[in-house]
Amino acid sequence: MSDDSRAGAAPPPAATIFALISVLCAIYVVSQFLRNSVGVIAPNLSDELGLAPQEIGVLSSTFFLAFAAAQIPLGVAIDRYGPKLCMLASVGIAVVGCLIFAWSDSLFGLTVARALMGLGCSSFFMGPLTIYTRWFHSRQFSTLTGVQLGVGTIGTLFATAPLAWSTGLYGWRATFVFVAVGAAVVGLLVAMIARDAPPGSRPEAHRPASLKESFAGLGEVIRVPGFWPLFAIHFVGYAAFVTVLGLWGGPFVTDVLGYDLNERGNILLVMAAAQIVGLFAWGPTDRLYGYRRLPVSIGALSTAAMLLVLCVFGDRGGVTIYAIFIVLGFVAGFVPVQTGHGRALFDKRLVGRGITFLNLATIGGVFVLQAITGVIIGAFPPVELATGEIGRPFAAYQAAFAFLALCVVVAWVYYRTAPDPKVDTD
Repeated sequence: MSDDSRAGAAPPPAATIFALISVLCAIYVVSQFLRNSVGVIAPNLSDELGLAPQEIGVLSSTFFLAFAAAQIPLGVAIDRYGPKLCMLASVGIAVVGCLIFAWSDSLFGLTVARALMGLGCSSFFMGPLTIYTRWFHSRQFSTLTGVQLGVGTIGTLFATAPLAWSTGLYGWRATFVFVAVGAAVVGLLVAMIARDAPPGSRPEAHRPASLKESFAGLGEVIRVPGFWPLFAIHFVGYAAFVTVLGLWGGPFVTDVLGYDLNERGNILLVMAAAQIVGLFAWGPTDRLYGYRRLPVSIGALSTAAMLLVLCVFGDRGGVTIYAIFIVLGFVAGFVPVQTGHGRALFDKRLVGRGITFLNLATIGGVFVLQAITGVIIGAFPPVELATGEIGRPFAAYQAAFAFLALCVVVAWVYYRTAPDPKVDTD
């Protein structure tokens, strides 16, 4: 719903707004947990099922492949049927995926489960963002995106030390049964509380587009000036960070530094916590600067720099590795401004499909980068580590992290060609 369509309507009570934002953030917590849940338990899966790095990479990235594949039809469905219905239709799929993951004893079964999780979570970010465009002024969008990402990333925290703790106490299988129950409860809360538009808002004057017209609108989206440069930075900006946090960070500190389950959970916990702080800090920077390209550029280049620092100093334990992971988590929190820049390109008729198409780049990039880095790490032969265990050498992770840094820099060079509309601060 446009800003004009809210004109004249009484603002919803603060309690209503709080409940809405809370439940929308809660469902995103589920998505953030599931997408990042392989990193901590990867060594456990590898030991139990004998999985190679390439197979771990495919297993983790399958979530993002399914998630990305759903984005285009999801954007059409959101514009046509509404974000709430889309979220309710998909939450059951995520629950089923969690249960299959808990009961599977083969790579195939786990991969199918990850695909179902990805499909089920595909609406848990775009649905809330579309609701925010209908409830709030456009100038608040980046800040609300930061809130959505920041609070939702509590799910990433749960996928670190708490997941390690639960895995050590109950096992990873029982843990995913607990997650399935939690996801079902959150879905029920969405059904009870969420609304596609605020009470008393004036309905859209135009009729809903037909399915043919909706898909035709995708062609309009990709022809919007600046779409492809934004697509490029979306493709790697988040993916580079989550490839470390959600997949290789755990195996890296295990192979290179000898960290056990609890220690790798703790270091990923502080990295995720730093990202949450970063998401809240970066969210309002577009209004501070009046434009979005500068903060996105600072965030992207800082992310690339920290990945290179990890390549050089990552074999040093203690305070050094914690500091690297913390700073990397913080600087990678520029995603809200990046998302706000993408949203600014589209008018209200295309906003659902536009931001969803860009989210396809965000999630598709994770699939591609996780899969490629799995191949890179797997290309290095296993060695005997200082702990006496068999794992991958530091050089394998250096090659993977340097590749991620290069991708970010190349995407940023192209991103700089995108138009940068002035932020509306009125």
